[in-house]
Amino acid sequence: MTELLTQQTFFDKVFDYSKNKDWKFEGDKPAIIDFYADWCGPCKMIAPILEELSEDFKGKVDIYKVDTEAEKELSAAFAIRSIPSMLFIPMDGQPQMAQGALPKVELERIIKDVLSVEK
Repeated sequence: MTELLTQQTFFDKVFDYSKNKDWKFEGDKPAIIDFYADWCGPCKMIAPILEELSEDFKGKVDIYKVDTEAEKELSAAFAIRSIPSMLFIPMDGQPQMAQGALPKVELERIIKDVLSVEK
C-alpha cells in the first residue's frame, strides 16, 4: 500500500531539507516517491502499477506519494515541473529523478538497478 506524505511526514521518513543541506536519507529501506496530482491522467494510469509494486516489494521498498497540489513547497524543493515525477532513493548514494508514466517493466528495472533490490 502506498502512503501519502505531507511535508512533515516527508521530513520524518525521507529527508529533512530544512535542517540538512546535504542529502541524508531518513528511511530504513529504499524508497520511491511519486509526485502526482489528482487531475493528472498519466498519474492515474501509474497509480495501480505503484500499488502492485508496493505489494511485489513489500518489506523491501517503501512507496510514497506526494500530492503536488497540497504540498507546493515540497514540490518546489525538488523542482517538480512535470508530473508524474518519481524520486528513486537508494539506501546509499544520491536519489535519482525520473519523469513520466513509466511502464511496470521499466520501474522494476530501476528498482533492481538504482535501488539494488530484487523481488
